[in-house]
Amino acid sequence: MIDPTARPLPWQTATLLAIEPVTRRVKSYRFRIDFDRPMLAGQHVDVRLTAPDGYQAQRSYSIASAPGADGAIELMIEGLPDGEVSGFFDSVAEIGDTIELRGPIGGSFVWRPEDGGPLLLVGGGSGVVPLLAMLRHRAAAAPEVPALLLYSVRDAAETIAAEELALRARDEPHFDLMLNLTRAGGRRVDGAMIGDALDRLGAPRHVYICGGNAFVGNAADLLVDAGLEPGRIRTERFGG
Repeated sequence: MIDPTARPLPWQTATLLAIEPVTRRVKSYRFRIDFDRPMLAGQHVDVRLTAPDGYQAQRSYSIASAPGADGAIELMIEGLPDGEVSGFFDSVAEIGDTIELRGPIGGSFVWRPEDGGPLLLVGGGSGVVPLLAMLRHRAAAAPEVPALLLYSVRDAAETIAAEELALRARDEPHFDLMLNLTRAGGRRVDGAMIGDALDRLGAPRHVYICGGNAFVGNAADLLVDAGLEPGRIRTERFGG
């Protein structure tokens, strides 16, 4: 039997089903697409736009939805002032549009229910998106796995999935949320905050960190300084 994941990833046509605001700058885009291979929580897709003159722009976006979403995926895209692709989605895209996607992509920054826990997720800004996919998958498939999300964002208005995360923290007995607002009297993630997270969760079996390059490097260093084995830590970075 041929492993479908061994085949080259084809470009596929996805239909835009829904657009919803998430924060002041981030919107949710739900697409209908049937991948030719299984999707894992934490993976991403490539998006390709082609202009009438043939010019193409391509960007990668994490998948926010959990695997098994019945032929649909959700992307959460921040509208950047000079973004070729994000600007299109923010100002031009309409429900019913068809977009070229390729995926799902990624094999190391993924979590499966059989991987177990405890699970420590550390997200900075829009880096929470693939972690949200993991939390959604965990809640559906392995709610007994202990998990803690340390989410650092500038202010409450920029918190992605704020209501969903608050409800999960309230209703899911094995999930804990630490929300750090850096512009609202908070501070950047530091050793004391990491120590608090580890005290609340216990020793994590797996750690996933996603965010800007500096954020990820700092959080990973702090966790190693706290005694975690580097092999338990998986990272995904964006930006310079």
